[in-house]
Amino acid sequence: MLYFLDFTEIPRHYDELRGQVRSFLGETLSGMPADLRARSWQGFDAAFSRALAGRGWVGLTLPKEYGGAELDAFARFVVVEELLCAGAPVAAHWIADRQSGPLILRYGSAEQKRFYLPRICRGEAFFCIGMSEPNAGSDLASVRSRAVRSADGWRLSGQKIWTTYAQHSHYMIALVRTSGSSEDRHQGLSQLIVDLRTPGITVRPIQDLTGAAHFCEVFFNDVELSADALIGAEGQGWTQVTAELAFERSGPERLYSSVVLLDAWIDWLRQRGDASQAALIGRLLAQLTTLRALSVAVTAKLAAGQSPVIEAALVKDLGTEFEQSLPLLIADALGADSEVPPPVLRRTLAYLSQMAPAFSLRGGTREILRGVIARGLDLR
Repeated sequence: MLYFLDFTEIPRHYDELRGQVRSFLGETLSGMPADLRARSWQGFDAAFSRALAGRGWVGLTLPKEYGGAELDAFARFVVVEELLCAGAPVAAHWIADRQSGPLILRYGSAEQKRFYLPRICRGEAFFCIGMSEPNAGSDLASVRSRAVRSADGWRLSGQKIWTTYAQHSHYMIALVRTSGSSEDRHQGLSQLIVDLRTPGITVRPIQDLTGAAHFCEVFFNDVELSADALIGAEGQGWTQVTAELAFERSGPERLYSSVVLLDAWIDWLRQRGDASQAALIGRLLAQLTTLRALSVAVTAKLAAGQSPVIEAALVKDLGTEFEQSLPLLIADALGADSEVPPPVLRRTLAYLSQMAPAFSLRGGTREILRGVIARGLDLR
């Protein structure tokens, strides 16, 4: 069952943390135009990520013994919310902080924790996600990449696609088949940590409509991995990847992809003293406030040690719909406006109009999410 009935607030003692992050971003991003800040998800800046890590804001939820801050999920919510609302370039550390680190903490061996987690917290180890494959769509259970036992560990062959910034990442956590066939569905799947510098790996960036190349194809040609590449238990990959997706879908990441555009548009209206769009703005802010409350409720479950897979899927689906609606609604409003918007606002709108269709693909398609929700409600 889904329980969003209890109103949850972020603990007030995190107000100081929010202020510190906001001040840091105000200095760091000063002068950056809205059309660049709108690329926050795709903004790969290793130096920025290391600076963030230097302040202790990467790996916030990881234990202190591994270099983390050992804070709860609310702390990470605060930091991520500020990063996205400001349009900070988060792509370098994003995956490692959000899901790879917590996954390794939960399922990794003692050696894996000691090796990877401190590097994540220092902003020295960037991860990408090895889930999607050609001809599999969002059906992760049908993956065909295969790892077989070898004399020294594992031999990996196959292909991954839509792998964000694989060309800049150090490691991938790959969902692969270690036994059976794709017809076995959830059985026989395992997760491996792959060092992307290993011989036999080819990474090919894919250029999107905006001209950026953050998606990649990754090919594995008899890649030799050590025995300790396996994370967690062999054959338990489906259980593990489901937990990983809960981390991916549960945060404020699924609300704020278009918020820089919203702010830029409101600022332009405010500068002109134009109140003609007050009703639309009020409706959008009311919707965002409600979605944020749902996201905070999911964060409360994470902070309590739960794995809110169904609730996270619900918030992701609703949040994505909101994110995608903003460029369309603002484009209509600008089209009806008697004044020509400034160039930076036009560029911001153009970029997000091109990117918005991808919002309902990353992290699971709308159809897959609604299937997860329906099964959770015993509707299918």
